[in-house]
Amino acid sequence: MAKVSWGVLSTARIGLQKVIPAMQKGRHSRIVAIASRDAAKARDAASRLKIPRAHGSYEALLADPDVEAVYIPLPNHLHVEWSIKALEAGKHVLCEKPVGLDAEQARQLQAAAERHPHLKVMEAFMYRFHPQWIETRNLVADGRLGELRSVQTFFSYYNVDPANVRNKPDIGGGGMLDIGCYCVSLSRFLFDDEPRRVFGAVEYDPKFKIDRLASGILEFRAGTSTFTCSTQLSAFQRVNVIGTAGRIEIEIPFNAPPKKRCTIWHQGESGLRRIRLARCNQYTIQGDLFSQAVLNDTDVPTPLDDAVANMRVIDAVFESGRTGTWQTL
Repeated sequence: MAKVSWGVLSTARIGLQKVIPAMQKGRHSRIVAIASRDAAKARDAASRLKIPRAHGSYEALLADPDVEAVYIPLPNHLHVEWSIKALEAGKHVLCEKPVGLDAEQARQLQAAAERHPHLKVMEAFMYRFHPQWIETRNLVADGRLGELRSVQTFFSYYNVDPANVRNKPDIGGGGMLDIGCYCVSLSRFLFDDEPRRVFGAVEYDPKFKIDRLASGILEFRAGTSTFTCSTQLSAFQRVNVIGTAGRIEIEIPFNAPPKKRCTIWHQGESGLRRIRLARCNQYTIQGDLFSQAVLNDTDVPTPLDDAVANMRVIDAVFESGRTGTWQTL
């Protein structure tokens, strides 16, 4: 079985605890190197996760000839910088969401990718590849909800740790970039369209200066999407998808547990139906799909156009929150 050799830039928790172990189980992915600016951290991570090589700098990993693709779970403000450096080093790039701090940064990465058309680049919105989202989108596309008119999303957790990267505004902290990006992404995914205009209400933490509570209305041609995300509310996530003839409720839309079967509820003309999906790891699926695009020289599942469009909407939510006015896209 052909596999792509991956390197990981940083020893971030999401990589160590979720993404690397998942990709190591993939059919088309293998992790061959990990890097940290602290060589001891890189060696420790490599030892614990049985990764063959540890590098004491990001530059060293990018110079490693055995690394074909890199996964980048760095803090948000470093995403575009190191994605571009990886491309210039001849590596394919899977970059954690959000792809950058704003749409302008996303466009900079897109321009860099256009200069390297033989390399693959993708924003890591892993949720889209979970079977529960494939099933939901198929039900919508097949007209099982009638006409899609409304998508409602809630995503929150409670984090007031001053040392946490999510509470540092200068490196891209805050709820919109961390979890609000999912709320925007999924609405665009389900409506298969871009919103015409956006309204946002954003509350900032007086100490941390990050957005801690944000709500938005995205107006599409077919209907509206509403969402609330917060870094300082009780942990909760839910998505409701509502049409003229039915609805879907997704119980664990984003952090789908790999060892449990996920459930979605579909209510249509024949009543309420519980749909249980097979156990799977969405990070494994994401890694393999990207690796297959590399191996087969095909398009990645989610192009950078999508990443740029998502950041454009996030920018509009922030601007609307600042001005108190609708923002036309």
